[in-house]
Amino acid sequence: MLTIEVAFWVVLLLVLLALAFDFMNGFHDAANSIATVVSTGVLKPQQAVLFAAFFNFVAIFVFQLSVAATVGKGIVYPAHVDLHVIFGALSGAIIWNVITWFYGLPSSSSHALIGGLVGAVIPKAGLDALVWSGVFKTVAFIFISPFVGFMLGSLMMLLVAWVCRHSTPVKTDRWFRRLQLFSAGAYSLGHGGNDAQKTIGIIWLLLIITGYVEATSKAPPTWTIVSCYVAIALGTMFGGWRIVKTMGQKLTKLKPVGGFCAETGGAITLFSATALGIPVSTTHTITGAIVGVGSTQRAGAVRWGVAGNIIWAWIFTIPATALLSIGVYYLSFLIF
Repeated sequence: MLTIEVAFWVVLLLVLLALAFDFMNGFHDAANSIATVVSTGVLKPQQAVLFAAFFNFVAIFVFQLSVAATVGKGIVYPAHVDLHVIFGALSGAIIWNVITWFYGLPSSSSHALIGGLVGAVIPKAGLDALVWSGVFKTVAFIFISPFVGFMLGSLMMLLVAWVCRHSTPVKTDRWFRRLQLFSAGAYSLGHGGNDAQKTIGIIWLLLIITGYVEATSKAPPTWTIVSCYVAIALGTMFGGWRIVKTMGQKLTKLKPVGGFCAETGGAITLFSATALGIPVSTTHTITGAIVGVGSTQRAGAVRWGVAGNIIWAWIFTIPATALLSIGVYYLSFLIF
């Protein structure tokens, strides 16, 4: 494979841009892992973000880099990628994240990155540059991950209701306030494991095309792994409260038992997807699980108008970031 002769400062700039996206991912998606634990009153927002950031980083020791391999080599063919494609993909994803964060919409940072990558590579090499099997798998999981989250969240809720049928509400609440710390930790672990790897994949792809890493390498350099996990953990520490409110209170009112069931259902989904190397959306997963928990109480417990707005944000994410990335791709020729 041909490598691109390029100035070191340009590569460094793009690595920093990727880490900025990773930070933004943690900032934007922090709500997914802490919304339920905050809205149920188990932890204060400041405690919750530190708690989630810790588990985001600890994921470095738990998961293999299968998601990074999918993003680095399984969405677009590295031979068709250049620096303008990487710049367009990252910039388009960051712009979309800022827009959705500003309006408090929990769209997916993961699919913003995939949409950006697809959009930026098409003007350079056309549709032949896409690894269709990887694209279809990722798009399929836009629908599969929230559905699995929904099913697991509702099943967990029904199971817990049956197990605790003879317990008083006060006693049940006290138990699940403690148990929610475990479920929130597990979800944050899954969030770090799946989401940090997407940025690792992008940096890996960048290092392959610029010749810093062999295309046949089985793993990226250690510094990329550590820096990406640190960046997402720092982003989570500074995570935005706007989206926490949407996820934890506007969507459906949650009690500790509901928070536990939503986080456990979401964590199982994320652990499974990461093991399979599928880049899924932590946003979609936890939203599906929260709606699943709410729907077991009664359909009216879920604010379907808010859920509808979230679904539209999901549907538009990939095409919107693809269009933004096409624009930035052409603009990048004026910059370098």
